[in-house]
Amino acid sequence: MKILNTYQNFYFVGIGGIGMSALARYFHASGKNVLGYDKTNTKLTQALISEGIDVVFEDIADEKIASLQKADTLVIYTPAIKKLGILDYFNENGFEVLKRAKVLGLITENTNCIAIAGTHGKTTTSTLVSHLCKEADLPFSCFLGGISENFKSNFLYNGSQYSVVEADEYDRSFLNLSPDWAVITSTDADHLDIYGDKNTIEQGFREFAALVPQDKQLFVRKGIEIGRPHLTYAVNEEANYYSDNLRIVDGWMQFDFHYNGQKEKFSWLIPGTHNVENATVAIAILHHLGVDFETLKKGISSFKGIKRRYTKHFFDNGKIYIDDYAHHPTELNAVIDSVRTFNPDKKLLVVFQPHLFSRTKDFADGFAESLSKSDELILLDIYPARELQENFEGITSDWLLEKVTLDKKEVSTLGEAFNKLKEKDFDILLTVGAGNIDTLYDPICEWLS
Repeated sequence: MKILNTYQNFYFVGIGGIGMSALARYFHASGKNVLGYDKTNTKLTQALISEGIDVVFEDIADEKIASLQKADTLVIYTPAIKKLGILDYFNENGFEVLKRAKVLGLITENTNCIAIAGTHGKTTTSTLVSHLCKEADLPFSCFLGGISENFKSNFLYNGSQYSVVEADEYDRSFLNLSPDWAVITSTDADHLDIYGDKNTIEQGFREFAALVPQDKQLFVRKGIEIGRPHLTYAVNEEANYYSDNLRIVDGWMQFDFHYNGQKEKFSWLIPGTHNVENATVAIAILHHLGVDFETLKKGISSFKGIKRRYTKHFFDNGKIYIDDYAHHPTELNAVIDSVRTFNPDKKLLVVFQPHLFSRTKDFADGFAESLSKSDELILLDIYPARELQENFEGITSDWLLEKVTLDKKEVSTLGEAFNKLKEKDFDILLTVGAGNIDTLYDPICEWLS
């Protein structure tokens, strides 16, 4: 394969994906001709179009595709794409066609790569590391799995010495990376359609950890066995880097950060113990890179979070609306527990959209236990993404709802959900899931305003 920068055209098959769009923005910022296809027109594809990237929504080899020459065109696709006419065209005509993870891996080969891995927490942690890099004015680029509220994007170019990337375990994509520093936040069972069982996914993380050079640093959440030397981090228990004494003062979350027997006090607006854990390792990495604590404290206090990661709104009628991307029982527990901790007496209505039939099947009991912590539940139909329902007979939202131990619960289509929730009595509304439930966000905000 030719060197990446020798290609002039980059065609993305599935350009609307969060990881794909970050890569598309990278090559566009590098002055390349970027274009692509996605099956759905979303806010993200509209943003790409407004930035000057050509996006189509029909699966046909149109005139623009036909005009591309294989000698100076690289085609990039996501493993979520199974079968497409456009992809067949490029393969049949001898174009260089690579998975997204492979291309991201090639980029990291030429930078000092900071890779954030884990079944939970990697988007918040990688976005926070990127924000702190920006505050310290380090020469870096970042490729994020969410939209930073500070950058208003999932990509930022501030130089090329460092790269900050999410190390995605799906399809073993993270094994394509060349990490110099790395974080492993969690190794809970997930993506069992790929790995089969928890032991196999843990082995995948051990293989990722082995990619980090011995003279660099690997940071691992205390308690995770990873099979090689590393630094640990934690909250409310001692580790190489840890935070404790969490408290709320005038609406700010404050915590003490400990390292080498020393202590520094931090303050920010992001709720949740799990988020302080993410902040702890982000501070540790930047401290290792030589950034002073004054800069780090400023960066932590100015961090606004990520869209759809506990995005919170207060309204004049006293109601609170929270939107979150959680799509695994561990993530659901973290979100709902945070809501309950800070609002113990308020009535909570949850609208949840399960993501993937396989994940719903594998973790049904965990989902039911998490959702049963709410006061009332509207359970949306399962979002299939890359899966076909006929391959998962009997796995439905009605089947999952039966496991939820609430009196007030019902199944709804996405189209009916908004009108249903408007009739409910609640103090806090939580919409949660990784599919297209985000289309409810704007209507809910307008209604509650």
